[in-house]
Amino acid sequence: MATKTVGEGLDNVLDKALTRPVPKTAGAQMRFLVKQLKGTKEAASLLGISQRTVERYVKGDIKKPRPDLAARLYTETHTRWQPKVKDRAKKTAATSQGLMIDVRARLGYEAPAGTTDEARERSLTLALPPHHAEQIFAAQERGESHMRQAVAEALKEVYFQQSGTRAASLEEVRMLTIEHIEFGL
Repeated sequence: MATKTVGEGLDNVLDKALTRPVPKTAGAQMRFLVKQLKGTKEAASLLGISQRTVERYVKGDIKKPRPDLAARLYTETHTRWQPKVKDRAKKTAATSQGLMIDVRARLGYEAPAGTTDEARERSLTLALPPHHAEQIFAAQERGESHMRQAVAEALKEVYFQQSGTRAASLEEVRMLTIEHIEFGL
């Protein structure tokens, strides 16, 4: 399955840093959420189900959730799983290691008159320095458009301007469409 959003790509790279797998069964996921949220009432409220249903999952009386609940349960468990490990991976990428990016996207840019600024699809695999990794992870909290903008800024500096050695007059790079994007630590 091709990753087509920057947010999915960042989530996938952080998943690779996990030291233990996310619980797979509905009962284990529910027990984890109850422990994280400190109660069955809070877990029920988060998932939009009754407190008694949560208790039955925890006890093992119900084993197979309906598809919409299974998706919510997995998502909520997945986002809360090993936050310290994910934070450590972000910090390492932002301070010393940087990020690898493999992207196939339609990129456009603004440049002075007399130069070609025609948008076209490019396939790039690049190492992004730590300060760009930090900006991309910081943009993750503000939403997909901010993440795209941070990635485009990183591509502008690393690929188009080659860290200041060319295309100094390039004003802005835009990611118009993303065919595929993947990150590596």
